[in-house]
Amino acid sequence: MKPSDLECRPVDELWEFYEEVSAQLTSRLITKKDLLEKRLRQLSRRFEAEVHQGKSRRQPYPKVHPKFRNPDEPSQTWTGRGKQPRWLAAQLRSGRRIEDFRIERVS
Repeated sequence: MKPSDLECRPVDELWEFYEEVSAQLTSRLITKKDLLEKRLRQLSRRFEAEVHQGKSRRQPYPKVHPKFRNPDEPSQTWTGRGKQPRWLAAQLRSGRRIEDFRIERVS
């Protein structure tokens, strides 16, 4: 239907046309929404199944034993990974060597 056809139509007829178009559009949108929701449910089920199978789970890191110990506070240890702890950084600034804090391993 061309815009010029709409201009010459009476208001009552245009209103009926508007209601038909609105009903048709509502029906199609509901159908489309239902279809999308169904696909979303299928995808979420598939994703949950993959998570439960362990495909996307992170592997645990192996246990890392401490390599350095604070002689003033023996409960404070450091594995040598990540940022240096404050107690070690302070000791190093005061002139001590990192080897002074190494924990000896007994094999």
